[in-house]
Amino acid sequence: MTQNSTHAGGHGTDARALQPVILGADIGVYALARSFHEQYGVTSVVVAGAALGPVQHSGIVEHEIVADGHDPRQLVDRLLQVARRLPDRRLLLMANSDWLVRVVVEHRAELEPFYAVPFLSADLLARISDKATFAEICAELDISVPRTIVQSFGPQDPDVPVDLEYPLIAKAASSADYQEVEFEGKKKVFEIATPDELSTLWRSLRAAGYRGRFVVQELVPGDDTQMRSVTAYVDQRGQVTLLCSAHVLLEEHTPSGLGNPAAMITYRDDAMLEQARRFLTATGYVGFANFDVKVDPRTGKFRFFEVNPRIGRNNYYVTAAGANPVRFVVEDRIEGRAVDPVVVDREVLYSIVPHRLLLRYVRDPQLADRVRRLVRSRATAHPLRYGKDLSLRRRFYVLAAAVNQVRKFRRWYPEPTDTGF
Repeated sequence: MTQNSTHAGGHGTDARALQPVILGADIGVYALARSFHEQYGVTSVVVAGAALGPVQHSGIVEHEIVADGHDPRQLVDRLLQVARRLPDRRLLLMANSDWLVRVVVEHRAELEPFYAVPFLSADLLARISDKATFAEICAELDISVPRTIVQSFGPQDPDVPVDLEYPLIAKAASSADYQEVEFEGKKKVFEIATPDELSTLWRSLRAAGYRGRFVVQELVPGDDTQMRSVTAYVDQRGQVTLLCSAHVLLEEHTPSGLGNPAAMITYRDDAMLEQARRFLTATGYVGFANFDVKVDPRTGKFRFFEVNPRIGRNNYYVTAAGANPVRFVVEDRIEGRAVDPVVVDREVLYSIVPHRLLLRYVRDPQLADRVRRLVRSRATAHPLRYGKDLSLRRRFYVLAAAVNQVRKFRRWYPEPTDTGF
């Protein structure tokens, strides 16, 4: 891994002047705050509708709670208040869910006088956040994606014929459009067994007033261990300065969390990373990106599912592997300096579930041996287990979160399956 080592406040950054401000309150937000604290010794301001468990009682975050965390206007107004309160700080704005990224990008003109806003343009965000458009871009760049059919939900839009084999996958083309829609049985990703099931889903979406698009895709076989994750950073010069890949071992299986990695081993795969680099370079991307990829067991090919226009919920796997991602954005956007590109090659086990639970779902003996070897050598990471932020209340929360993971898997995914559903 080609990398300059940096210490807290390293490379001449005035740690007192840097002020990260992060929208949201989930485990990914805490992981970012931890990475900022590890690298620069700074406390992050977290703006959200509530101090949720992952960030609650933390000594490395300062809370700014708004009355309605789903109201973009309230969030933006609070961000402006924070900026006015801290005129002597160099403010760096981060967000780590698709709809919050959209809020930032749509209000960029108001925010940029005060904050460094390391996100792509509104036009590119709209294009790449839409899974249907993403598939079209990948086809043009010779990047393999699952076969995709698009269903629109305008008032006059008819049902599009689906000539894919069942079971198949259905999911919102844009998760930001899907965020506020509520209906019984709502999931992040649907496995559809029959045409009747698909028709029922379409009726539920129309009845709920959904006006976006859904994609229907072929089901690429293989369990969670066929999945891969790629995290990248592209600086404002258009250089891809950070690339990190991970082999997913287990994903979350609750309806709202389906598809979020719960355990991964970092490793370097140049063929996959080269495709991610090709996509980022060709589209004029800037900022953090997180790709979901699956290895098709029938062909061994990488099938790119989507790109998230942000660092990703499980961003701490990059820090754990030795390339703290916040260094790349700070040196680019706060210091205005080019960073030597890094491709991570260190192997680390990242897991938010207990290792014993994880091993129940890793059926490949060689993969299970790798997990045990990394556990034995203590090359492991859990984003919430931060030695410098483990008050008694935090310790209790981390323990309760582990117990809750066991409970969730027992309910939603009691045994591993061949498809991960």
